[in-house]
Amino acid sequence: MATVNAPNTSIDQTVRIFDQFYQYEAAIPVEEYDIVHSYFASQFTSEISAANFTVTFFRIVNQTGINAMTLLEQFQGKSGMDLTLTMAYYLNTNSSPTTMLGLNAHATPNWYVARNIVP
Repeated sequence: MATVNAPNTSIDQTVRIFDQFYQYEAAIPVEEYDIVHSYFASQFTSEISAANFTVTFFRIVNQTGINAMTLLEQFQGKSGMDLTLTMAYYLNTNSSPTTMLGLNAHATPNWYVARNIVP
């Protein structure tokens, strides 16, 4: 006899994330998505901010290979600027050194390299 709380295994139990700007798409287990999204929704007043941080969070998970719940532990207990700085840290680990986020001082390229770059 089926109960109300029994999951229907014939239905796909994943959430699909689409980011048209970065052309990013991922299939994420619904439980992980709900936990992460509810955490970010509790931290931000805007639903758009929470959704953007959730998508970015799962991009970091896919790029680094870190388990989503393990990475979420790094974000929990932080709010405001600390949360943003933690996100920038993980984004900077996978990006080019010339496109660092959250830094006040711009990276100055080597003079010999800079002169070879055509604007």
